[in-house]
Amino acid sequence: MDTNHLDKQNFFDLGNLNTLRQDALKSDASPEASKEALKKAAAQFESIFTQMLLKSMRKANEAFEDKDSPFNSSGVKFFEEMHDQQLSVDLSSKGSLGLADLIVQQLSPDAKNFTPSSVLRTVDNFSSDRRANGQSTASKTQPDSVDTTSSTQQKPLFENADDFISTVWEHAKTAAEKIGLNPAVMVAQAALETGWGKHVINKSDGNSSFNLFNIKSDKSWQGDKANKVTLEFEQGTPVKKQASFRAYDSIKDSVNDFVQFLTDNPRYQEALQNTAKPAAFLDSLQKAGYATDPNYADKIKQVLNRTELKTLATTLVRQGVN
Repeated sequence: MDTNHLDKQNFFDLGNLNTLRQDALKSDASPEASKEALKKAAAQFESIFTQMLLKSMRKANEAFEDKDSPFNSSGVKFFEEMHDQQLSVDLSSKGSLGLADLIVQQLSPDAKNFTPSSVLRTVDNFSSDRRANGQSTASKTQPDSVDTTSSTQQKPLFENADDFISTVWEHAKTAAEKIGLNPAVMVAQAALETGWGKHVINKSDGNSSFNLFNIKSDKSWQGDKANKVTLEFEQGTPVKKQASFRAYDSIKDSVNDFVQFLTDNPRYQEALQNTAKPAAFLDSLQKAGYATDPNYADKIKQVLNRTELKTLATTLVRQGVN
């Protein structure tokens, strides 16, 4: 698409928006003017999208930045943002992403025989996507009665956050009593470790490991195992590592083993002495090295203070779930 009108455009020139408005008003005069105005608006949208993309990339990289480096000062970031904003305009002027072309193709009033599937990627177009979603990759000419019961796709353990809380609470209540801990603390920690049950580690056969606390398997562990790439913090820097985790037969086994794991390890004795004080318990747990994330305890406290957890926990206590 011809985007020469952006070649000399400056991101900070507010007159560009007024130009787009004027072109839109003139578009009623002729089809050619209307199409030209559409091209300019589409290119402007691509520029905005590119800017958002660059901003998100910068944001994602903040976790790896050295806060003490002079290259990460507020002044540097200010000019860096200005650079990215102008870069988005330059990239759009060259049609680098091709997004403007798609917009023009879909919105052109004179488009003939246009169907979105001709330019947009859909799941049905890629057999790899169909396999990832547990769908058959057989030809469309095959009978609809093809047996798909052999799919390895597993049903989620929990339907939503409320289901996660009530299900885990049922087992955590009994296990937590053994060490005098509020079961809500165990539920909050499991929620942080698994994203409210959405990211429980699976075994190699696709079945769930039921490991709600991401306890790793060492030489002393004689049970089943599940491997996964995990993010560890080394001297404050996140590093990806392949690790082996314990696998259980049920949620109940996972919760009980968590209590047993703390009880059997001498380094967690201070934490066990503070079970009556959730905040002190979590601080002692982190101090003992349960997780390498320097903000691990604070993150669990934030989950523990969430309204939905407090409300549902209060309801479960009143109902006497055990």
